[in-house]
Amino acid sequence: MRRVVCPGSFDPITNGHLDIIGRAARLYDEVTVAVLINLEKSSLFTVDERIEILQTVTKEFANVKVRKFHGLLVDFCKQNDIPAIVKGIRVVSDFDYELQMAQLNYRLSGVETLFMPTNPEYSFLSSSRVKEIARYGGDVSGLVPDLVHKLLTERLRG
Repeated sequence: MRRVVCPGSFDPITNGHLDIIGRAARLYDEVTVAVLINLEKSSLFTVDERIEILQTVTKEFANVKVRKFHGLLVDFCKQNDIPAIVKGIRVVSDFDYELQMAQLNYRLSGVETLFMPTNPEYSFLSSSRVKEIARYGGDVSGLVPDLVHKLLTERLRG
């Protein structure tokens, strides 16, 4: 069975994330979406909320499962027999950062990292930008799944 992990904080998941997950799901037998537990970062949605959201918006992909993790991603990969990481690359600066991480992860564990260019429609998109736009009342529909749009509106506008 060919397994891969798509890691991230997904706070919130965007249509760019969903595009990468869906494309990976077409290429691999099993895709694990790994939600990072980062105690040092203040998140809009709790880890459990993000997992529930991810499970809902990825339900069309029968081979996608959602898990949470903390610590090193390569340890999560080893514990779950996942030999590869898929990362979406939007811009050159993403590549510079992710290449260093990929080389370090390979050195630590032998886990491969595969880069998937982001669909140009989403190349400008990030969770932090989505949250900022939504906080100021901007329209993020079309940038996030409908469920996320609804939850963002409720959370940020009370």
